[in-house]
Amino acid sequence: MKNKKKQIAILGSTGSIGTQALQVVEAHPDLFEVYALTANNNASLLIEQARKFEPDAVVIANDAHYLKVKEALADLPIKVYAGADALCQVVAMEHVDVVLASLVGYAGLRPTMEAIRAGKDIALANKETLVVAGELITRLAIEYHAPILPVDSEHSAIFQCLAGEPHNAVEKIILTASGGPFRTWTAEQIAQATPAQALRHPNWDMGAKVTIDSASMMNKGFEVMEAKWLFGVKAEDIQVVVHPQSVVHSMVQFIDGSIKAQLGSPDMRLPIQYAFSYPSRLPSDFPRVDFAQLGSLTFEAPDPVRFPNLRLAFEAIRGGGNLPCILNAANEVCVDAFLHDRIGFLQMSDVNAEVMSRIPFIAHPGYDDYVETDRIAREMANQIINKS
Repeated sequence: MKNKKKQIAILGSTGSIGTQALQVVEAHPDLFEVYALTANNNASLLIEQARKFEPDAVVIANDAHYLKVKEALADLPIKVYAGADALCQVVAMEHVDVVLASLVGYAGLRPTMEAIRAGKDIALANKETLVVAGELITRLAIEYHAPILPVDSEHSAIFQCLAGEPHNAVEKIILTASGGPFRTWTAEQIAQATPAQALRHPNWDMGAKVTIDSASMMNKGFEVMEAKWLFGVKAEDIQVVVHPQSVVHSMVQFIDGSIKAQLGSPDMRLPIQYAFSYPSRLPSDFPRVDFAQLGSLTFEAPDPVRFPNLRLAFEAIRGGGNLPCILNAANEVCVDAFLHDRIGFLQMSDVNAEVMSRIPFIAHPGYDDYVETDRIAREMANQIINKS
């Protein structure tokens, strides 16, 4: 009897992670099959993907594009849905084995919660889900026995370093950061940075939101929050080091002082494939590291003066409650404003800090508290930006 193919639902199939996940599926057609594809606005690419992979269902979250998608797929036996509620319904479908949560930002929270409640394996690429509601998500994952398999390269690296070490205490988690395009820039230069310059990441090919967050080091701050919840460590036991080559994806230091690191070329298909195939490793044609050609690996401390978003993220994680949710909401508004030339690069952290200081603190928020916190934080961030 043949092994059953894993049925995969990809939330955000038209984004950077989603498109690379489809490459992984295509490389292993005997092991993986696409059950559902979803997109927010990119109807044309969603249609193209659906015609190629013929999933059971597709969801276009923006229902303004529903008729376009429906008509384009009318000759195929594919169910077409629209709207945010449909995202939550498709992840809970009986035949789905793995849900790749690769929606960008806060939008990934609710469908990820529904996938957990349905007991699905969660391949988590949407870090904001744990940033916004880490306590709630981890509690639900335990309650519904839904494994969370990290897809971020750094958290996948930590996950791999911890394999075979269930009884050994961790002293420190070391997250590596590329430093982004402004690693060697002065604060004065960074203040004048344009969106085009911020979008030129030296090592990784990512979507616009994540790339801007990487340039400001907010992305690394969010990864610190994510690591806290994924691996049950305190903020003070997480260290960030800048590693420009992006070959060491992260490290774990144990109580005896030994350190394990996971290395590889900067290719997101590797952690995606590992999340899909865990605990097995599959052959791949991904680029290999040639140490003779590489020459050297370097590490340096991050600069919280030039990159204040990293400091704000540590403040949010230490404060807990709804502070991370506030920071995430304000930052999403700020990144959008920066990309549309409404504020400067360093103004993003100024707005983030002001919103964090003004929104009422809730020590133990529930889901409704997160929804309301997100709403008022966005509103306040927009108000501050409009006055600037």
